[in-house]
Amino acid sequence: MTDVNVSHSTRPEPHDPGSAAHRLNWLRAGVLGANDGIVSVAATVVGVAGATTGSTAVMVAGTAAVVGGAISMALGEYVSVSSSSDSQNALIAKEKQELAEDPEGEFAELKEIYREQGLSEETAHRVAEELTAQDALGAHLRAELHMDEDEVVSPWHAAGASFLAFLLGALLPFLTIILAPEAIRVPLTFAATLVALAVTGATGAWLGGAKVLPATLRVVIGGALALAVTFGVGAWLGTSGIA
Repeated sequence: MTDVNVSHSTRPEPHDPGSAAHRLNWLRAGVLGANDGIVSVAATVVGVAGATTGSTAVMVAGTAAVVGGAISMALGEYVSVSSSSDSQNALIAKEKQELAEDPEGEFAELKEIYREQGLSEETAHRVAEELTAQDALGAHLRAELHMDEDEVVSPWHAAGASFLAFLLGALLPFLTIILAPEAIRVPLTFAATLVALAVTGATGAWLGGAKVLPATLRVVIGGALALAVTFGVGAWLGTSGIA
């Protein structure tokens, strides 16, 4: 009876890719992507606005920053996730081949993993037997590689999510500086950007389980410095006659 209870309590639960933790990871990545869009585009349009009062130049530079930044984010994410998913798929294929060629050896290997975790010979055998009957590949992937076949992320999905997150963040400073009256467009963009950064910083900290206030302050102060520096450089270029 004791062995049966231990096997139920120590048997690894299958990972659910739709779990709350999995969704939070995606949300946190989305928040970070939006944060990148806010800072990079705000810095670009504020810098150009510091150099010239012409709305056309600001619009052109802002549009280029929004489109170019979103594509760059998507491309970077696609390349990164492609490399990761290729490695994961190779490991899965290797495990499938080993199961097909030597099922007995793989069963013994799985049983030994649970024995090393502290289960008795009998319990480890029962756990390995039941998991193999349910999903042999999944059991080996979780026990040996600590991964799940359903966790392999599509590079296209990751690229699309990064593109959308960056775009949503970038539109705020871009639309603010384009639609605001010329006399107040720079300070209004500063204010809108810092408020948005405070929201994304607090949200990212909350999703990551970190302290909200320090994380928010870091993001806001960093964003403020980026805006101040780019505006100062733009203003210097405009007054010096270089731009």
